[in-house]
Amino acid sequence: MNLYPFQQKALDDTTPFNRVAYYFDMGLGKTFVGGEKICQLDEGINLLVCQKSKIDDWIAHFETHYPLCGVFNLTDKKQLAEYMDYFERYSEFGGYVIGVINYDLVFRRKQLLTLDNFTLCLDESSLIQNPKAQRTKAILKMNPQNVVLLSGTPTGGKYENLWSQLHLLGWKISLKAFEQNYVNWKKIEVGGFVHKVVDKENPYKNVERLKAKMRAHGAVFMKTEEVHELPPQTFIEIKIKTTKEYLKFQKTSIITMNKANLCEFVLDSDFWGTNESYKVDLVGDSTLSKRIYSRMLCGHYNKDKLNAFRDLLESTADRLLVFYNFDEELHALRKICADLNRPVSEINGHGKDLTAYHTKADSVTLIQYKAGARGENLQKANKIIYFTLTDEAELFMQSLKRTHRIEQEEPCFYWILLCENSIEDKEILPTLGVRERYTNELFEK
Repeated sequence: MNLYPFQQKALDDTTPFNRVAYYFDMGLGKTFVGGEKICQLDEGINLLVCQKSKIDDWIAHFETHYPLCGVFNLTDKKQLAEYMDYFERYSEFGGYVIGVINYDLVFRRKQLLTLDNFTLCLDESSLIQNPKAQRTKAILKMNPQNVVLLSGTPTGGKYENLWSQLHLLGWKISLKAFEQNYVNWKKIEVGGFVHKVVDKENPYKNVERLKAKMRAHGAVFMKTEEVHELPPQTFIEIKIKTTKEYLKFQKTSIITMNKANLCEFVLDSDFWGTNESYKVDLVGDSTLSKRIYSRMLCGHYNKDKLNAFRDLLESTADRLLVFYNFDEELHALRKICADLNRPVSEINGHGKDLTAYHTKADSVTLIQYKAGARGENLQKANKIIYFTLTDEAELFMQSLKRTHRIEQEEPCFYWILLCENSIEDKEILPTLGVRERYTNELFEK
């Protein structure tokens, strides 16, 4: 395999380590480096955990570049049984095999806990941030001989979420000691209960020591600008008037919306219903529900934002990527694209179809953050529209790199549609900026 010099250097620098983390900026080829490291570790049994949407990509990668390797899709119970049989009888078979499974299934495959003397690779290792999550507990119970972690956003800007990955790298520090040494906590009282939260003004301490310890335990950080000159990025904020319904909801926490008002954008009766079912009550009876409905009122319930999206589509015939959050937004955006005769591709929890993206220069690819912000190579486009913002910094940073990556030759443009003086404008976007800054600090030498 022909690697870029910076990829080869990362492998050379980590030759002494059997537990490594390649924290590469998105688009620098973590897949190739991770695959090569697995090969160099030369362990017969290997297990790779990734997102469900990336299983086929990883299987194709190993089948293409390592044809002598036996590859098993462990989401298939028959192949899982064959893989485990291979593990039990490895002394007879010899060779080199790798099983590929997704995070949401790994804790259900109890057989994997019996593996030993194997190499464990986690693609997008930031997905084990929460030590209380089932996927994280299952992975931390495993007994790998070697570990390879791959991520472009190891923490999403939250250092308190690093411990699980550091534990896998072999840093013998307890979660309690880690939090005491590197995170500034404070106690707040909410509803009569005391909660421990990270201090917003001064969240972290001993950061230089933390970075040094991570590098000493096999972590390699690499930013794109260190090794490759990418085209410039331009961000354009489009401010949109906040609706009176949004303002009322902030005061009363309840409002009745009439979806029929959106019929000029969405005429899908199967989805929206008919007659009285057009009406829906939004009740913010908890902090979470109020936040979700506030975001919706800044999205598909805002006709001015839908019109602004339509105007953007009419202003260019170029290939576009569009990020959104909720299914209701998808239906509205899809209808607008159809009205303007724009071919559509989609990546969401229901499936993935990039036919129009690959074949039509004027296509619009509608991408749900959780399904498509990570891992997709979409540099045929150089323009992204953010119809609504995610409140997960990692997903936002990942989404920017779907276009701004190696092989991109055109300047990249990002249109962010923001409702003025709303949760988007005053809370979500500033927080995303703070988290990006803390993530970038980890990459600085």
